Amino acid sequence: MADVNRGNRPLSPFMFVKYYRLQMTAFSSVMVRITGNALIAASFLCVWWLLAAATGPEYFEFVDWLIRSWVGDIVMFLSVWALWYHLGGGIRHLIWDAGYCLDVDVSEKMGWAMIIGATILTVLTALVV
Repeated sequence: MADVNRGNRPLSPFMFVKYYRLQMTAFSSVMVRITGNALIAASFLCVWWLLAAATGPEYFEFVDWLIRSWVGDIVMFLSVWALWYHLGGGIRHLIWDAGYCLDVDVSEKMGWAMIIGATILTVLTALVV
């Protein structure tokens, strides 16, 4: 039987701090999932605005005020960033599915390109609109 020496091994929650470096590919994969869920929440906000418009002017004024407030501006700005980031993640996965850019170095550069590209495209979208 193997000598396991359980007393000297770190437990898994503590590996992130001292022993494990979060890789860009793992981070970008998690962020694609998070942005996908955030886009669902943003779409519910847009549907709420449309339903308020169909309900009546008083209720629409409240929802429209909420979306046009500084909180709504931040939520919509971050939603645009999430949309661009999620689109970049989809394009990256299409490239990977075709069998290209599977090297670790290239994959990490693609992760950084997704973050930088989403940020630049969000600023450009905000300036145009």
